[in-house]
Amino acid sequence: MTVAAVQAGVVQAVTGSVVRVDLQGDLSLGEIVHVGRARLLGEVIELAGQSATMQVYEDTSGLAVGAPVFATGRPLEVELGPGMLGGVFDGLQRPLVRLAEAEGDFLQQGHHVPAIDRERLWPFVPLLRKGDEVRGGAIVGTVRETTVIDHRILVPPEISGIVKEIAEAGPLRVADVAATIVDRHGVTHPVTLMQSWRVRRARPYAERLASGVPMLTGQRVLDTFFPLPRGGACGMPGGFGTGKTIMQQQLCQWADADIIVYVGCGERGNEMTEMLTRLPRLVDPRTGVPLAERTVLVANTSNMPVPAREASIYTGVTIAEYFRDMGYHVALLADSTSRWAEALRDISGRLGEIPAEEGYPPYLASRLASYYERAALVRTLGGAEGSVTLISAISPPGGDFTEPVTRHTQRFTQCFWTLDKTLAEARMFPAISLRESYSHMPHALVAWWVATTSPDWPSLRNDALTLLEDAARAEATARLVGVDSLPERQQWLLEMARLFEDGFLRQNALDPADGYCSPARQFTLLRLLLRVHRRGAAAIGRGATTRVLSQLPVLRHVAHAKTGIAEHAIEEAARLDTLVEAEFQAAETALAAPHG
Repeated sequence: MTVAAVQAGVVQAVTGSVVRVDLQGDLSLGEIVHVGRARLLGEVIELAGQSATMQVYEDTSGLAVGAPVFATGRPLEVELGPGMLGGVFDGLQRPLVRLAEAEGDFLQQGHHVPAIDRERLWPFVPLLRKGDEVRGGAIVGTVRETTVIDHRILVPPEISGIVKEIAEAGPLRVADVAATIVDRHGVTHPVTLMQSWRVRRARPYAERLASGVPMLTGQRVLDTFFPLPRGGACGMPGGFGTGKTIMQQQLCQWADADIIVYVGCGERGNEMTEMLTRLPRLVDPRTGVPLAERTVLVANTSNMPVPAREASIYTGVTIAEYFRDMGYHVALLADSTSRWAEALRDISGRLGEIPAEEGYPPYLASRLASYYERAALVRTLGGAEGSVTLISAISPPGGDFTEPVTRHTQRFTQCFWTLDKTLAEARMFPAISLRESYSHMPHALVAWWVATTSPDWPSLRNDALTLLEDAARAEATARLVGVDSLPERQQWLLEMARLFEDGFLRQNALDPADGYCSPARQFTLLRLLLRVHRRGAAAIGRGATTRVLSQLPVLRHVAHAKTGIAEHAIEEAARLDTLVEAEFQAAETALAAPHG
């Protein structure tokens, strides 16, 4: 963003990141300003007569009363164009890698560089010709941004008309004109390889579509029991140590999305450092190249200015919508919206606003709603199909899921993946609570699973959930009277619950065979486990005991099937089916044999 030269006022008071200004010129609500001689970046958030209030996105140490404030005439925007993939930006889209090379490990006050490198050349390939009629969202041409992603240069949404000029194939910089369009009023509009967009305004689309496809994660407990529709929104609350960060890394690697946007919002520096160093080194299982080639990272740690943290999720979702408008399916992972809400609370308090629940501002719910509303599967202005799927980690203080951020998120999301501290302490990962999680699964999603796996999928899923729920009740009873006092059928339920935990619910993120599980293999494992359950229940009905059945060697094979049955050899499950029948039949035969 260029530095403005027009002075609009002087600083009257400084309260942390909130600055009050006596106006000497015109300012607009939401306008970006430069504050003080260091030209600190700020945004106008309140106008009252001849005074204005601004939130400053940088450290205000040293800012004095009487310092000048300069207007820019522009709102808070991000630059969208080739060069974002593989990049690491802060909440204001400042390129952290380039700034670190120039300044060191800590950002200096008032030092701003363009988010996208202006000098790098990109191999432009035109797709339009002179005389073509185009509308906003049309693809002017493409740039091969990485080895796996073509960056599609779009006509800005507000422009339509006739192509007057189109650049020839060859190298272009992001600020170079790729096409010139003349609208119906005769006004000429240059279209460059990059464009800008206000982060707090959703990008337009032609039509919102109903989703009939899940956003697959490769995690059995999520895909089978709590599937998330593509273009949907999901909350993932969990206390400290429940595995939110590892889950986010798994989703970055395995989520069924073309582009990954990861927003680290107010997390500790060491966690963010691990994410920034590990994630780019991960090998993309879809392409075999570094995952960074289809990833954008937005990093705002807890020691960075609070207003920039508040802006970070808007920066991330705007970048996601831009790639959606190209016709890509994008997954945005935010960690965490609790820290974002805390930033909102901090700013509200400094403004002297009347607090609501637990000190949060009254508009917390509406801000969350407007954010989650930007998740969608859409028909783009250019006619393609694209989506943004939002997955937000939530860090409720003390693990209290009744606090406002968690509770309001439940209102605006179709899916909730609740992480349970008790499961995490038992080394049960992913620590997804079957009781506290849910998914509002549309009929179209059920139809997709049936078409992809088997017509039996809905009944098997329901049977498995019923089994685990019945086992939980039996376990509660066992704590009171002891396992040996339970009827044999309930003892068998407990045995099967343990088998389900080992063979289906527990998944090792670091195991090459178990880190990802396809829908077909998920269905195969589910069917195998339920076959064992039903065969055992039948044997119990004929007089067998859980103590005898639990010793059958085939149960160990079933528990290890998640790693023993490979993705390319799912048919091996038939051998286990045969072995299950043979061993249970042998146990029944031994039971019926006369004892001499």
